[in-house]
Amino acid sequence: MTIFAPCFFELKHFRVINSSANRPSSFGRPPRRGPQKPEEPYRINERITAAKVRVVGENIKVDVYPIQQAIKLAQEQGLDLVEISPNADPPVCKVVDYSKFKYEQKKKQKEIKAKTVKVVIKEIRFGPNTDDHDFNFKLKHAITFLQEGAKVKATVFFPGRSIVYKERGEILLLKFAQLLEEYGKVEQMPRLEGKRMSIMLMAKAKK
Repeated sequence: MTIFAPCFFELKHFRVINSSANRPSSFGRPPRRGPQKPEEPYRINERITAAKVRVVGENIKVDVYPIQQAIKLAQEQGLDLVEISPNADPPVCKVVDYSKFKYEQKKKQKEIKAKTVKVVIKEIRFGPNTDDHDFNFKLKHAITFLQEGAKVKATVFFPGRSIVYKERGEILLLKFAQLLEEYGKVEQMPRLEGKRMSIMLMAKAKK
């Protein structure tokens, strides 16, 4: 007699993983943009929005023209119409080669920047009881600074209760300025601010 023993099978559940679920979707993603071009500092030709403009330039009769006629005037000379004064009424436009115009504007800006003088201020500090040796040592430094074209700010500090000697500090600063008359002139007389008194000197123009 054959006996069949019961068999038990363990069922395993398999989950199908969609590999695409873990990949970032392209839906809803903002489009990639290339490097942004800097905006032009001037409106030119068809970008000019005014209906009428005042036109200037070489071989051009200065007058107010409808925008399309003004553009045509520029095109006839192989040039561009450049809006140089957008806030004027009507806006002022110039007939010019735009590339050369931008180059000239950049060149002018560089020249202005090169001519801009950077003001250097050198500060010299004293106490109300500064001795002659220290005073003369700092006086020599001030002469050097003024000869180099810098401004000199001389300051007397009054620590603690020494503020009662503010008259002494003022006398010291005026003496300092007097001894520097050959090299600089007073731009600001002694002025008390809190517990400090300062005088400002600027270099004399070289002859």
